[in-house]
Amino acid sequence: MPRTFSESELAPLSRRDFLKVCATVAAAMGLSDAMIPRLAAAAASPARPPVVWLHFQECTGCTESLLRASHPDFARLILDLISLDYHETVMAAAGYQAEDVLQETIKKYNGKFILVVEGAIPTKDNGIYCKIGNRTAVDILADTAPHAAAIIAIGACASFGGIQAAAPNPTGAVGVQDLVKDKVIVNIPGCPPNPISFLGTVLHFLTYKKFPALDKLGRPMFAYGRKIHDQCERRPHFDEGRFVEQFGDSGHRQGYCLYKVGCKGPETFSNCPVVRFCDVGAWPVGVGHGCIGCTEPGFWDTMTPFYERLPGVEIPGGGQGIVVGADSAGKKILAVTGAAIGIHAAVGIGRRIIKGAGSDRTKED
Repeated sequence: MPRTFSESELAPLSRRDFLKVCATVAAAMGLSDAMIPRLAAAAASPARPPVVWLHFQECTGCTESLLRASHPDFARLILDLISLDYHETVMAAAGYQAEDVLQETIKKYNGKFILVVEGAIPTKDNGIYCKIGNRTAVDILADTAPHAAAIIAIGACASFGGIQAAAPNPTGAVGVQDLVKDKVIVNIPGCPPNPISFLGTVLHFLTYKKFPALDKLGRPMFAYGRKIHDQCERRPHFDEGRFVEQFGDSGHRQGYCLYKVGCKGPETFSNCPVVRFCDVGAWPVGVGHGCIGCTEPGFWDTMTPFYERLPGVEIPGGGQGIVVGADSAGKKILAVTGAAIGIHAAVGIGRRIIKGAGSDRTKED
């Protein structure tokens, strides 16, 4: 069923809330306060870019993370920022009428609209495992992508294939970048991704007329430029060797590091610890569940089993932590230093004895 909105969700943003959201996005993008007015001006521009939003193999979680009631300001701003001309979840049209809207939008805004793809594209058996209006996802993407100005693949599925592409990948599911080679593609992976990562990407496009800097996987650097491990509030516990050994133990209750129970933060790039989700500022690790690496390619295969630790991650101090390790190293250094002082003193005394003996022989001579 199409997503419906209450009057409060669709009510215009107040100027204060509008600037607050722009400031939040600017901070997430690493921009200075001086850029907030420019972002706000771009967001308030009446020239909204037309957007065609396609759904393929997915759960609609990416759309819900953007438009759910706990993010009314973001939902309203996103809907104000763009002209969402085709989106199966939120549009009123259905059936043949909806498909007519899609074709009319492509024709009217040829080369000017942003294509957003949510969900993987199955390619096996001529793509029969995902059909809309009796057309396969492969055909719909092939007919739509050439006419887009740029493409945003939102979510792990559209970016890298997601759970549909997990071994043995029975439907031959792939991400958009595996099929479209001649367009700018921005991947915003996650299961689901943070709304600010999408909003920041669109705002950057509106403000600078280009997408933000991307990493080698096509992800915006402002959102995926650092590892979760390096930004996590539990990192000090990792550095001091304090770990949750099993869920529900005393370390778990005290907020210790979740690495030993499977957290994939050391190998996952995302802004989750900084931006977080929902009005309460929650994110999985913060509420006691390890990161599963959902922003990385093939995470259903490479990051599983989810509750077993990643191999090859060095624990500071050999598992004792930085402070204990430093204390131990300090004691060793003091011991070595003490021994060196003793040796130096012994050498000095020896030299004085030899020197004294030499003086006595001189006197006898």
